Amino acid sequence: MVPGVTDDAHLRARIDTSRPHTARIWNYWTGGKDNYPVDRAAGDQIRALHPGIGDYALADRRFLGRAVRHLAAEAGIRQFLDIGTGLPSAENTHQVAQRIAPDARIVYVDNDPLVLVHARALLTGTPEGRTDYLDADLRDTDTILEQAAKTLDLTRPVALMLLGVVIFVEDDEESYAVVRRLMDALPAGSHLVLSHTITSPDMPDVDAAVAFWNENGTPRLTQRTPQQVTRYFDGLELLGPGVVSCNRWRPDEETLAAPAEVAMYGGVGRKG
Repeated sequence: MVPGVTDDAHLRARIDTSRPHTARIWNYWTGGKDNYPVDRAAGDQIRALHPGIGDYALADRRFLGRAVRHLAAEAGIRQFLDIGTGLPSAENTHQVAQRIAPDARIVYVDNDPLVLVHARALLTGTPEGRTDYLDADLRDTDTILEQAAKTLDLTRPVALMLLGVVIFVEDDEESYAVVRRLMDALPAGSHLVLSHTITSPDMPDVDAAVAFWNENGTPRLTQRTPQQVTRYFDGLELLGPGVVSCNRWRPDEETLAAPAEVAMYGGVGRKG
C-alpha cells in the first residue's frame, strides 16, 4: 500500500468520468492514455480555442526536467517534494533526479483519485533512493509536511516542486500564503520550482480557453500575470533568467526547436 493512499477500490469510487478533469486533459495533450472520452472532447474544444495549448503542456513538462537536472547536478539537491504531480508520464521528477543522483528521495503529493490509482507506477525508483506518494490537498500544508517528513529529512535542503498547481487556489493571498508556509518549513539551501498559467493582453486566446474550461471542467483554475507569478518567489534568490515563459528557462536543444513564448511561465528560487 502506498503511504497516505487508500486502496484502489475507494480511489476508483472517487473518479468522476462524467466531467472533464484537468489532470486527464493534460495527460491527453501530452500524448498519454490515462483519460476518458469526455476529457478528449473537452481537450479538443480547448485546443480549437487555443491551438498552442499542447505546446505549453509540453513546455511545462520539459521545464520540470531542466529544473530538476539543474538542482540535482549543480545545486546538489537530493530531496524533492513534488506537489500536484499529475498523472505519470515520461521523465517524472524521480526519474530525472535519480538518474543523476541514485540516492535522491522524492515525495509526490496529489489528491486526484486517478493519479493516486497510478501511484504504484511512480514507485519504481532506484534501490539507493526512495520514492513515496501522499494523498493530500496543496492547502493542507501541515499534513503534507508531517507525512513528507517520514521520507525526507526536512532539516536538509529540499526542492519544492509546484508545477501548474497553485493555479487551483483561486484567492491570490491564500495561494501566496500556502507557498510561504511550505517554504518557511524548509531550511536554507532549499529551492522553489513553480510554474503557472498566465494571462496576457498578447494571448487573448488563452483567456478564452480558460473561460471555457472553468465553465465545463473541474477543478476551476485561476490565471495570473507574470508579475503576480514572480511574487511567489518573494524572499528567495531568483535564479536566472528569472520568471519567464517555460521554454525560455535555460533552454536545451530540444526546447530551442519549440515556440519560445508560451502561456506557462516558470522560475526557480533559492532560499538563503
